[in-house]
Amino acid sequence: MKVQLGIGTRTEEIDIPDRNLMEVLLPNVAEHELTGADEVRRALAAPIGSARLRDIVKPGEKIAVVTSDITRPMPTYTVMPVLLDELYSAGVKPEDITLVFALGSHRCHTEEEKQHLAGERAYKEIRCIDGDINDCVHMGTTSSGTPVDIVRPVAEADRRICLGNIEYHYFAGYSGGAKAIMPGVSTSAAIQANHSMMVDERAHAGNISDNPVRKDIEEAAALVGVDFILNVVLDEHKQIVKAVAGDVTKAHREGCAFLDTMYQKKIKSRADIVIVSQGGAPKDLNLYQTQKALDNAKHAVKDGGTVILVGSCKEGLGNKVFEEWITQAREPHDLITRVKADFKLGGHKAAAIAMVMEHAEICLVSDMDPDFVKTIFMVPFADVQSAFNHAMEEHGKDASVIVMPYGGSTLPRAE
Repeated sequence: MKVQLGIGTRTEEIDIPDRNLMEVLLPNVAEHELTGADEVRRALAAPIGSARLRDIVKPGEKIAVVTSDITRPMPTYTVMPVLLDELYSAGVKPEDITLVFALGSHRCHTEEEKQHLAGERAYKEIRCIDGDINDCVHMGTTSSGTPVDIVRPVAEADRRICLGNIEYHYFAGYSGGAKAIMPGVSTSAAIQANHSMMVDERAHAGNISDNPVRKDIEEAAALVGVDFILNVVLDEHKQIVKAVAGDVTKAHREGCAFLDTMYQKKIKSRADIVIVSQGGAPKDLNLYQTQKALDNAKHAVKDGGTVILVGSCKEGLGNKVFEEWITQAREPHDLITRVKADFKLGGHKAAAIAMVMEHAEICLVSDMDPDFVKTIFMVPFADVQSAFNHAMEEHGKDASVIVMPYGGSTLPRAE
């Protein structure tokens, strides 16, 4: 069978014998009726595990609405007008509402960025601020030892409402829910303590039941107190196709279940060879972005197997800290040891790649210099067919193969 894969602005064709090909994994088509603000309005009118928001808040209460920063695709500007209408209907005044952008360890926003994120109406009507991790209130410590130090406007609010979008997160299981609190409005020390648990084998995309990172996040949020969440699921065009509102855990779980209907793919078993692409530009501009497809592919490959990662990476590695970590390591395991002791954004993706290397060979089909690719512990190839032929020689004529043409949006789960 011939399969087309995107790489940069071009496509490559690969010829795989039918007897070897187990499956080509494509995203599911999820049914939905409403989209955008209409879906948000529906969710607010039918909260999960909670009273309606207008029946929770009271006039005169100070309300903190925590939302994502500019590095996330959360369409706060679509959600806020509907949310403000709900709050105003309870008698809450605009001057008692603060929209707090959850920066985590990211940079502050410009005023133009705040206005874009919040949307014109919210920016005009209520206070819109960045969370300041230098002004926090200590609210306890989780059982894992994570300090719960929360930015003051959120910690001292009478009511806390958390916004977010739900997608797979490669060590917290899913984004959304309590993540707005931890790491969203938490300190660097808290993020270090929480995220260093990413090396636990249970800390992976799609796992939430016994995920130590997610458990710690939700324990921290419980110490703070979250009164209500409003989370959305986006399609590939960044349009809201599902909204969930209500209890911080119950509503979040329903959103996760919907996400699974869109992007989770059940497979009968893992394969000897997994060929995975981000789908081409702009998602594969650099290795930092392309890593997402690799992390999903690890759930489809056998121990000792081969992952053929397809991505142009024409802009190289894509992140300074990521580049520093991966080029300074003497061997992949050094990166895992380092992230346990000193979690850093950027470095954590280098460690995530190293964790895949503990179980599988990685062949990289890219536009990067082959000699450089070798220095970062991958086997370079100029085209997908050559990489596949190499993998077949390694695993034999009966090798099983899975192809993931849109790896960043497809999460395999072996039955």
